[in-house]
Amino acid sequence: MPPQLMKLEVLVPFEVFAAHADVSRIVAETAEGSFGLLPHRLDCVAALVPGILVYETVGHGEVFVAIDEGLLVKTDRRVLVSVRRAVAGTDLGQLRALVEAEFLALSDDEQLLRSATATLEAGFLHRVASLDHG
Repeated sequence: MPPQLMKLEVLVPFEVFAAHADVSRIVAETAEGSFGLLPHRLDCVAALVPGILVYETVGHGEVFVAIDEGLLVKTDRRVLVSVRRAVAGTDLGQLRALVEAEFLALSDDEQLLRSATATLEAGFLHRVASLDHG
């Protein structure tokens, strides 16, 4: 890997979504806004929000990936991005719509699931507590 380039791996559960050893820059989104990474930037860790990950490679030019929430870790010139889901594309408008419709809607479904789970757990604990007193 030339010293002016980074190695990027985008990981989703159970597979490597993308791997490139010729990345010259990366732009990612956090809750505080977008930020860019260049090869000589200091090491960092960032929590990513659903959005568009942009990276530029020598061989493919600019690449756009719609990502779900996850984590970015930069160590030296190696960058790991671990997310729940990722979809690559060339049309930014279409990818943005996908993020808004599917990835953010998934968060609403997860909140409903967590609420239902908490209700079931509370009911179970109440029944267990009543057995101790009975």
